[in-house]
Amino acid sequence: MQSQQSLFQGVWVPLVTPFSGGHVDGGALRRLVRHYVAAGVDGLVVCGSTGEAAALDDAEQLAVLDTVLTEAGDLPIVMGLAGNHQGHVLHRLTAFGTRPLAGILAPAPYYVRAGQEGAAAYFRCLADASRFPLVLYDIPYRTGTTLETPTLLALAAHPNISAIKDCGGSLDKTVALISDGQMNVLAGEDLQSLSAMCLGATGMIAAAAHVRPDLFVAMHRAVRAQRLDEARSLFHALAPVIQLVFGEPNPGPLKAELARQGLLSNELRLPMLPASEALAARLGAAVDALDRQFPAQGVTLRAA
Repeated sequence: MQSQQSLFQGVWVPLVTPFSGGHVDGGALRRLVRHYVAAGVDGLVVCGSTGEAAALDDAEQLAVLDTVLTEAGDLPIVMGLAGNHQGHVLHRLTAFGTRPLAGILAPAPYYVRAGQEGAAAYFRCLADASRFPLVLYDIPYRTGTTLETPTLLALAAHPNISAIKDCGGSLDKTVALISDGQMNVLAGEDLQSLSAMCLGATGMIAAAAHVRPDLFVAMHRAVRAQRLDEARSLFHALAPVIQLVFGEPNPGPLKAELARQGLLSNELRLPMLPASEALAARLGAAVDALDRQFPAQGVTLRAA
């Protein structure tokens, strides 16, 4: 549906979940939301993998979602929904349905390895039951399920499946989904964001956009305006930061950098651990270098 698809473009930040003393830090979460709203991002994803959703119980996930919704104003919000127990997933979907969401981000059921037909049936069940459009999350290295191109193209025909977060690791599949045009393609691997957008992806869900989100927004706008020299300059400046953000398990490096910026405490829940001091220092130095190149007050590049 075009009205649904039009939402899923631009720069979306998959929010980290701040903790303090073992509990969700609502104050830090509100501070983060205000920060990204001010940066001009196009939407936020709550309780994705970057948000340590697997370490949050159902009540905590709803509390995080409600905090973000209250603070975000008119900014579109997508809620993550992962699981492998169909009844439990549908129960949670019902609870999410009472909130004003833009969509639901759903990966294939993990661990069970349902196969192509089983995964497709799972997604169709969610799409049929959801009040909001579904954003598929193709991420085989987390779920153990590789969604094949014919499966995704068939799912794209569902009227309530509007977009995909593409972490599938296949350029052929990315090109096929973009060419098909039935659903929007959002880059999910940050280092592939520029190339995917140049191929026709409508935007990105980028964990690294926690850091200097304004530059990611500027890169997307430059691509949309066909100012590709500008977009390339921004991407190459961001690339060292992106690489370090994923130098250790996500979101450890992100939280270390956001803590350095005073936005939250550097706290994660097991089995996730904080980033090593060495990586955190390298990331901080890379962000400082980026800030010197592009002062935070504004991005001033000449149009191509």
